[in-house]
Amino acid sequence: MSSVVKAPILNNGEAIERLRQVVNPRAKNFFAMYSSLMEGIIKDPALMVVPLDDHMVHRGHGVFDTAALIHGRLYQLDEHLERFLGSAKMARIPLPLDPVDLRNIVLATSAASGQREASVRYWLSAGPGGFSLDPAECIRSAFYVVVFKQENYPDSYYREGIKVITSGVPIKPPFFARVKSTNYLPNVLVVVEAKEMGAQNGIFIDQRGMVGEGSNMNVAFVTRDRILRHPPFDAILSGITVRRVATLARRLMESGDLKDIVCADIPLEEGHAAAEMFLIGSTTRVMPVVQWDGRPLGDGRPGPIAKKLLELWHADAENPAHSVAVPYDGAAD
Repeated sequence: MSSVVKAPILNNGEAIERLRQVVNPRAKNFFAMYSSLMEGIIKDPALMVVPLDDHMVHRGHGVFDTAALIHGRLYQLDEHLERFLGSAKMARIPLPLDPVDLRNIVLATSAASGQREASVRYWLSAGPGGFSLDPAECIRSAFYVVVFKQENYPDSYYREGIKVITSGVPIKPPFFARVKSTNYLPNVLVVVEAKEMGAQNGIFIDQRGMVGEGSNMNVAFVTRDRILRHPPFDAILSGITVRRVATLARRLMESGDLKDIVCADIPLEEGHAAAEMFLIGSTTRVMPVVQWDGRPLGDGRPGPIAKKLLELWHADAENPAHSVAVPYDGAAD
């Protein structure tokens, strides 16, 4: 016989206390949150909540982006915000504030966190107002920002490389792949599938047999004749980091390490035959792949181009010309 589950009715004070009791231990890594609904910044992780009737929660009608906070500066913030605004337009979500105000709020929330090394993620949702499909019921769109500790990948991933699989999860249709929306179920399933098969990540393949992208990062290859190749962005997310890395890679052409940089379709078989493969993203940076579907990639070790591109990325992230200072003292950049 099953036991009776008690569901007491809580008053406001009891509800807030329960929130603090059930907040998970990892929440110590959540440093600050802005909510346009509350028009302010919260520093208590237990109160970093989103209304259940927000259409981003129950319908996935929301978009997001992330910027890396490095040495007190937001790397490529404006490039990420530009993509964010593009996603909002495609998702037909009106802005609750002027784009300049949104940018200033991202900076203010970063400053309020007191952190100099973190991730800063921001969301735009259709907003709260009900549980139907129609966003017309939403009272207004909502903007949220959270500053949290960046979960760095193990150093071994860069020293020794990682394993990937060809995922059986269907790739998103091109329109939805180009919108950085909160619908990340396919991306989650790719990671779950990969780990079940003893790998760290999976690669989406489109209906034509062409390489798409990783779970939440872009894919690039170095051919055996030293050409850097990556898929075009007409059917996958346009990666801020892979575009920057491709620009940085021109220096390797000048040094003779690369012959060319090509953005074009890559058949699965061509990817398997590459000399090097790496995953590129704002958190992965340039991560070498040494095994794909149980077969060695190249010579089965991280290649020299991946190492050099990662070094170029680190130097670029340190360059103030490509980042925006966080106004910890209240002064604008």
